[in-house]
Amino acid sequence: MADEIVRSVADDLPVGVWVARAPNGEFLYANKAFAEIMGMDARDDTRRGEYAGPYGIRTRTGALYPEDKMPFVRALQERRTVIVDDIVIHRHDGGKVHIRAQARPMFDDAGEITHVVIAFIDISREVQAEAARGETEQRLGQMQRMESIGTLAGGIAHDFNNLLAAVKMMAAVLRRNENDTTKLAYLEQIDQVTDSAAQLTRALLGFARRGKHLSSRVSIHDVALGVAALMRRALDRRIEIVTDLRAETGDVDGDFSQLEQVLMNLVVNARDAMIQPDSGGGRIVIATRDEGPSVVLEVTDSGSGIDPNVRERMFEPYVTTKKAGEGGGTGLGLATVWGIVENHGGRIEALDAKPRGTTMRVTLQAATEDSLRVMKGERARDVVRGSGTVLVVDDERAVRDSVAAALRALGYRVFCAEDGEKAIELVRERTDIDVVLLDMVMPHMDGRATYLVLRDMRPDLRVVLTTGFALNEEAQNILDLGVREFIAKPFSVEVLSQVVARSVRRDPPSGDVTN
Repeated sequence: MADEIVRSVADDLPVGVWVARAPNGEFLYANKAFAEIMGMDARDDTRRGEYAGPYGIRTRTGALYPEDKMPFVRALQERRTVIVDDIVIHRHDGGKVHIRAQARPMFDDAGEITHVVIAFIDISREVQAEAARGETEQRLGQMQRMESIGTLAGGIAHDFNNLLAAVKMMAAVLRRNENDTTKLAYLEQIDQVTDSAAQLTRALLGFARRGKHLSSRVSIHDVALGVAALMRRALDRRIEIVTDLRAETGDVDGDFSQLEQVLMNLVVNARDAMIQPDSGGGRIVIATRDEGPSVVLEVTDSGSGIDPNVRERMFEPYVTTKKAGEGGGTGLGLATVWGIVENHGGRIEALDAKPRGTTMRVTLQAATEDSLRVMKGERARDVVRGSGTVLVVDDERAVRDSVAAALRALGYRVFCAEDGEKAIELVRERTDIDVVLLDMVMPHMDGRATYLVLRDMRPDLRVVLTTGFALNEEAQNILDLGVREFIAKPFSVEVLSQVVARSVRRDPPSGDVTN
């Protein structure tokens, strides 16, 4: 009667119960929950040393669980209750159950172990929650790391742009008064080198989310079709590029050129993953689809996949899989992509593709109904001379001196100030100042604070904002306060001449952000 009561109670327990005789493990009893957890009834043909295979008992890595580490064996060896929580049951129906097993030895009056009772608890939800928490913490850590690197990269790019601005302006001044063809060729090379260096800093600014982002309604399908057509001509003919555009409209709020840069970098990376020695080429699929209020853009390749050692750091600057001597690849491609996508309020992730390869997935917010399409302006190509008085405000002496020299060569009278306080003093003293070239980032008194004081003093004064950070939210805020123009360092003498001439004439601003 007592045995029947015990069995009845055990069958109603929410945990699996299994009892075996010591020391060989002959099966004596198992309740219903045990069978439900294991996906099979208890077996009476297994003994100590042969549990793993018949029951599908494995470690979390998928290997068969060591027989000498089984809860039954450990309870016998340690002569106490033991708890094991790294068991995964691979059921015959294909399911997997994470188990915490508590094995308790039963002693007779002589102190010998006669039986072992093991309770099996399903901890699958607990393990999944722990994994999700770990993944969240890992993503948070990556975001914090990327944010720190981005801040550093943005600061370096800003300072580097200031140096490039000075070099570019000095070369322009020297070129205007030089007749020696050899020296002119060298000066032209300097100008070209600064342009190349500026592309690098723009990539860093894009990663640091301090780059230009002119928001407009952009068709991601237009971006995809344009990049696909270009890459079919530019890439190895062994690479097949196909499009699978299933999003209803594919319209997003963003910057066309930056999104184009994102897709081109992803396609080039996909190409690099497939073109290996003795490779027969491969296939790149550019796909879009709707996902709730978002538009998903995917680039899938048939390459070898991503090295696990690289995956966690793949979006950091200067992380590259290219070996020395292979050429190309600065390690800024994916870093730039990450920065641009983040700047657009989206996200990017790398997924394993089936049966092989990688899918880079970009998720962007779909365009809102009031989004406007914006046409991009062309770069200035002609130098325009002028007259008037210009105040150059910049904390970098090399920038002040070189820009002032260029403006004087263009016909302007120029004053300089190394900070906002000196600029305010000069504007108060000299009512003939027509235009102020105002740097946004300065110590003590930054561009915004300086502009607000100048605006109150001289509401009619034309101010042109300059910065090595390109157009970002902070710069846009100053433009919204009334600044007439914006030029990003390093700018050319052509751009400088046209913006200043337009400001002196009091023409309406072009509406274009000029580099």
